[in-house]
Amino acid sequence: MVDAPWTGDLDYSRHALHVMEQRKISRRLVESVLMRPELRDHDPHDPEVERFFARIPECGNRVLRVAVNTRVAPWRLVSVFFDRGGRRKL
Repeated sequence: MVDAPWTGDLDYSRHALHVMEQRKISRRLVESVLMRPELRDHDPHDPEVERFFARIPECGNRVLRVAVNTRVAPWRLVSVFFDRGGRRKL
């Protein structure tokens, strides 16, 4: 079951902000994945977290995985990274 679409509000965890800075991932990229995911599924290890995947053309079509707690309002960004195996999922 997939929950409601993203409303535009997002709470960035300290960890998420740290890895975004470290990995040079902008808020714009994160938000673009949440607005138009190519794949959205539940995290197998945490029932409150959903994972959003999308290819990022300006990054060589690498797949960005965005992990979000969608059970809170506003949604809370847990983590984000370029998923090396993501192309197989899409």
